Amino acid sequence: MDEKIKETQIKYNQVTEAMGKPDADFIALAKQHKKLSAILDKHEKLLSAQSDYEAARELEMQDEAESSQVLVNQLTEELAELLTPRDPRDELNVIMEIRPAAGGDEAAIFTQDLIKMYTSYALANGFGVEFIDDTSFTINGDGAYSKFKYESGVHRVQRIPETETQGRIHTSTCTVAVLPEAVQVDFKIEDKDIRVDVYRASGAGGQHVNKTESAVRITHLPSGMVVTCQDGRSQIKNREKAMTVLQSKLADHYQTMEDQKYAADRKIQVGTGDRSERIRTYNYPQDRITDHRIGFSVHSLPNFMAGDISAMIIALQNANKK
Repeated sequence: MDEKIKETQIKYNQVTEAMGKPDADFIALAKQHKKLSAILDKHEKLLSAQSDYEAARELEMQDEAESSQVLVNQLTEELAELLTPRDPRDELNVIMEIRPAAGGDEAAIFTQDLIKMYTSYALANGFGVEFIDDTSFTINGDGAYSKFKYESGVHRVQRIPETETQGRIHTSTCTVAVLPEAVQVDFKIEDKDIRVDVYRASGAGGQHVNKTESAVRITHLPSGMVVTCQDGRSQIKNREKAMTVLQSKLADHYQTMEDQKYAADRKIQVGTGDRSERIRTYNYPQDRITDHRIGFSVHSLPNFMAGDISAMIIALQNANKK
């Protein structure tokens, strides 16, 4: 750990110096500076706690020594976590796509429930939300991918639909896809490899949607991948959004291939995140949400669906650290 702290101090000094240069990318450097500063601050607290522990032992102050030892252990664990390499995509924005699967109208209703759940959580935690179409949206802010990356897969709901007259419990499913938003340098798309079509938007987008050809469909010819965007009034902005989604999907496709190679050498606690994998059940009669990958359950479904999903996210993050 001492060697890593020395490396962190050197990097901190380099970043601090770079921030003073007129041509510096201040935003990127400020993010690095914040992370490095957090590590060094935590190390200072650890040294102080260790000093207090040694002093208490020398003075034979047992209660104080035990209290200091607890703090030393806690700070050591926190510092080790800060020094552990993170997924480089964790800080990226995310693109979420939620689609109804089995269950007809009830699946479509549950899709909207999940959209409300995720967007409510995002907004309550300081993230920005921007819709691409009725079932796709971006979540923007530092660390967005680290929060939402374990949500990919099949979500199953068991409840009595409002239209059910016999009181029978129905089971429906939705698929959730979470993509880290690719930065421009990650994956370059050649103009010759895409076809762009424009058309009039439809759906619950307001009165303006049918007046102009603002909706955009982009086809990536080599892969056959198609993305659309019809949320905005501007064709230009819709094209920009669609290109961002396409770039992210292609980057995710190739990253998934790499992850599969990695997973073969490491036991993944949380699972593959495959869109066909049933990951969670929302059981309304029992007021319980269970994540099948880690066997973790929480209760109070109304609060959970209103966006109070922090306990689940933290459990998934912790499971992946083991």
